[in-house]
Amino acid sequence: MLQIYNTLTKEKAPFKPLEEGKIKMYVCGITVYDLCHIGHARVMVCFDVITRYMRARGWDVDYVRNITDVDDKIIKRAAENGETVDELTERMIAAMHEDEDRLSVLRPDQEPRATAHIGDIVDMVQTLIDKGFAYPASNGDVYYRVEKFETYGRLTNKNVDELRSGARVEVEDAKESPLDFVLWKSAKEGEVSWDSPWGKGRPGWHIECSAMSKCCLGNTFDIHGGGPDLPFPHHENEIAQSEAANGVKYVNTWMHAGPVRVNSEKMSKSLGNFFTIRDVLEKYNAEVVRYFLSSVHYRSYIDYSEDSLKEARSALERFYQALRGVELNDAALDNDFDARFYAAMDDDFNTPKAMAVLFELVTELNIASREGSEDAGKLAAQLKRLAGVLGLLQQDPDAFLKGEDKEGELGAAEIETLIEQRAQAKKDRNFADADRIRDELADQGIILKDSREGTTWYREG
Repeated sequence: MLQIYNTLTKEKAPFKPLEEGKIKMYVCGITVYDLCHIGHARVMVCFDVITRYMRARGWDVDYVRNITDVDDKIIKRAAENGETVDELTERMIAAMHEDEDRLSVLRPDQEPRATAHIGDIVDMVQTLIDKGFAYPASNGDVYYRVEKFETYGRLTNKNVDELRSGARVEVEDAKESPLDFVLWKSAKEGEVSWDSPWGKGRPGWHIECSAMSKCCLGNTFDIHGGGPDLPFPHHENEIAQSEAANGVKYVNTWMHAGPVRVNSEKMSKSLGNFFTIRDVLEKYNAEVVRYFLSSVHYRSYIDYSEDSLKEARSALERFYQALRGVELNDAALDNDFDARFYAAMDDDFNTPKAMAVLFELVTELNIASREGSEDAGKLAAQLKRLAGVLGLLQQDPDAFLKGEDKEGELGAAEIETLIEQRAQAKKDRNFADADRIRDELADQGIILKDSREGTTWYREG
């Protein structure tokens, strides 16, 4: 039975959806003012793997991931670029989708945008005002009364008294309490805005997700996920808003992906260790990056480094080498690889343990191939099917191993010509020349493998 660690309860527990056979899941998406970075990729891939696995287990998953397309950062960046907010967000959404496609991240079932739900947001803010949980302030903003919500801070074990004592009190602040957060922002001159009962303005960040999740999944749903920086204050505020407005429990299970560090340091632009997805994909095959992001348990931090990506490449090479030249056979095999793989994934989506099962399966496949066993094709099909649950090993082995021709590197046609020259040298018993060609190719990362059928090659690293 599937067990999931719940950030709220701080423990793993058997997962039981609200509706038998169906799972409703909401994951906080991206604020689209810039290109996606490797931290975004971690969250994308984590919840893609989780969704794929739950579907492989037979659940009907309704996966919702929002887009924040109005925000202070978006307005500022659009002004800096001399473009409209819509022009900026459309461009960044298109770029995000391109990055996802390259990483084999499947699109969510619903991808609501904040700007398409202004009416829902205004309605929820009004409900909170009517219930006494929110108030229009003298500056035109609408704020949430944090101290009125009795269980505020329960997701992250925050104490309201401690939060109050540590809060900064601004001079002439329109808020009743320094803890109160904005639900509706009064528009400044020239800013994008919408009409509301409190004047022209736009939604605060937190209320967007409360309104969109309610619209897409209802008042209560099964899973809410997001990145490591979201539990406080974003998800605490979502709980406070949604439960105060709707009068029922908001979410049953909270899930959060671990952070990405770069050579053991926090990733930040100020440290010069900030990488967009596109920066990374310029150097590494997209499947290598996906494997790397899946190779560590989703709740743990992951260390981005050249060595880590080289290890991921080597691991995938081992898988694809095993699959190369093997004709797949979907016939069933009497072994325990399926059961052990699913048992690992049932344990809070333990991908490292599941991958260890795949490595054992590769060993069996290599033995069967060497022995010429008819089981080789069956094992290869099993490997490809189980890896597919993680979104891996879906390329043609030769295509992955040979890679794409890059500027400054030997192209596939040149390599094949040199292999032919080497074969002729061996035929002429000119072994020194044959060895020289092999060594020169190896120096450029081209590894040759000789067999009775001829010579194949792949790019190393």
